[in-house]
Amino acid sequence: MVTRLYSHPIYLEHLTPPGHPERPDRLRALAKVLEDSEFDALDRVTAPMGDEQAILLAHPETFVERVREAVPQEGLSRVDADTSVSPKSWEAALTAIGAANAAIDDVFEGRADNVFVASRPPGHHAEKDRAMGFCLFNNAAIAARHAQKKHGVERVAIVDWDVHHGNGTQDIFWSDPSVLYCSTHQMPLYPGTGGKNETGEGNIVNAPLVPDSGSTDFREAFTSRILPALEAFRPELVIISAGFDAHHRDPLAEINLTEDDFDWATGLMLETAGNYASNRLVSLLEGGYDLKGMSLSAGAHIKRLMRG
Repeated sequence: MVTRLYSHPIYLEHLTPPGHPERPDRLRALAKVLEDSEFDALDRVTAPMGDEQAILLAHPETFVERVREAVPQEGLSRVDADTSVSPKSWEAALTAIGAANAAIDDVFEGRADNVFVASRPPGHHAEKDRAMGFCLFNNAAIAARHAQKKHGVERVAIVDWDVHHGNGTQDIFWSDPSVLYCSTHQMPLYPGTGGKNETGEGNIVNAPLVPDSGSTDFREAFTSRILPALEAFRPELVIISAGFDAHHRDPLAEINLTEDDFDWATGLMLETAGNYASNRLVSLLEGGYDLKGMSLSAGAHIKRLMRG
């Protein structure tokens, strides 16, 4: 089982205001964990910059231009109350997209069985024409469209276990039954979407968790709602929006998971990919704001990917 890891120094140059939870130290903490010898077998690759045209797979050109124009020559500027950009943010966002699409190519062209993309900025809150929630462009949605366009994939599943609902991914695929979007998340919580009654064309499956839920509730949500949907859909590709902010240490939510829960969920996704998608699985880093909780959880996730 070959697991590839994409990263790039440019991700550290997407700057946010002092005290902002989505900060470069997130990737520095993960990189420290990945120095351990148990990760020696990781196929580590520098992420390529993406093609600007790829953004148009999920977002209209007018929106792309608005984001580009918001990037300052110096200092910081705000896209919304929570989302900032700095001079290198455009390049970082393009490289996040480039890594996600390269990961898709890798699993279809035999260079890896699965891939983890350690990038910033995250993406799952970015709607068709709105950047929000620390996100500029929707990396997972663009990657899914890239798989469909380049590799002829008919059924893509995106599984999102970030503690915040991926309203952007839901928005982009709301009327598209070729993409199954499944999410487990805390509710109520930002951004306020993700109820069980939000089903799109039958391709949206939300499994919300109440505050103070723990491992048992998380695992039940997966086994009762998300796994049956995946089994019925039979995806040809599995994409994970891998947020680790449902960890009990995270300051932005009240879900009490441990690293073992992310290991367990990763195993289920590997099994799903093995059953239906010839092992093709791509995982993209989303949230996770306690440095220790996020880095240890992501490390457990990557170790499970490597075991296959």
